[in-house]
Amino acid sequence: MNKLFSFVILVFLASCAGKAQDSSKEQIKYKITKTTAQWKKELTSQQYYVLRQAGTERPFSSPLNKNNNTGTFVCAACKTPLYASKHKFDSGTGWPSFDRAIKENVILDTDYKIGYARTELKCSICGGHLGHAFNDGPKNTTGKRHCINGAALEFIAKN
Repeated sequence: MNKLFSFVILVFLASCAGKAQDSSKEQIKYKITKTTAQWKKELTSQQYYVLRQAGTERPFSSPLNKNNNTGTFVCAACKTPLYASKHKFDSGTGWPSFDRAIKENVILDTDYKIGYARTELKCSICGGHLGHAFNDGPKNTTGKRHCINGAALEFIAKN
């Protein structure tokens, strides 16, 4: 029993030694940077949790999930255009999903927060956490699914 317990502890400690805390990783410099106090003042608590703490909102909780109007989805923190409505699709996951971003406005990063590597999506201007990318999107377009937290977005209707 002690050997099994020791093995489990060893495996747990080894899994915690991932690259998430790798200080040699080059830090990205964003065009918009603010203090924690400034972000907390400008964002709702849910937006702050998602955008600045890389949180995830509950599935099916965002009204943007069912928004099928024509327009642009922008970053809730800095208003950078991120996704065109014509690239939105219903993935059935409970989060707004897109098959592609507006070029150069969304960057890819790697996150190990749940124990394995995932492709994290961030606003290229303020570094806000948007969601994650997966390879199970529409096969007739890009095959990608950008699974985005609605709290990270605001919608601007096309006039």
